[in-house]
Amino acid sequence: MGLPEPVPPLEELAERLLGGLGPGPVVLVGHSQGCHVVAVAARDPRVRAVVLLGPTTDPRLRSARGLIGRWVRTVAREPWWQVPRVLAQWWCTGPRAMRALWRVTARDDTDRRLRDVAVPVVVVRGTRDRLCPHDWATRLAAAAPRGRLVEVPGAAHMTPQTHPAAVARAVSTCL
Repeated sequence: MGLPEPVPPLEELAERLLGGLGPGPVVLVGHSQGCHVVAVAARDPRVRAVVLLGPTTDPRLRSARGLIGRWVRTVAREPWWQVPRVLAQWWCTGPRAMRALWRVTARDDTDRRLRDVAVPVVVVRGTRDRLCPHDWATRLAAAAPRGRLVEVPGAAHMTPQTHPAAVARAVSTCL
């Protein structure tokens, strides 16, 4: 999640990301809605691997009601100390910017994008994540020619903060 400002198209966000990289090689890591940006940027020749942490948006969650319900169920599965961080981040970004970001990412067909990614793609999800259910994560991993799924037992959506060692292991398999 970023600052409350207009959300450009995914292609522009990917160009911003790629513009900030050095000569490479690089492993791109995205979390949540950031996975969409990484999936767009994955075709760059500097990219050697892609890691998608808790990717969204499951096509079944394209309605605001479905997304909000899953978000609430996921937040309830985060460790108690993580909930204030999640709410603070959401509040800082604001409902208007969150809605704009969701509008941009909800239309994205991430599994279609991954079909053309030649480098290894690791999809990481927590077993308690309701924003990235098992079947959706499996579908994404299967879409990539060199995709695989890693599940973090007991984790929900905020795996980088709550299970950093497991995330580091998943990233290190790409190096």
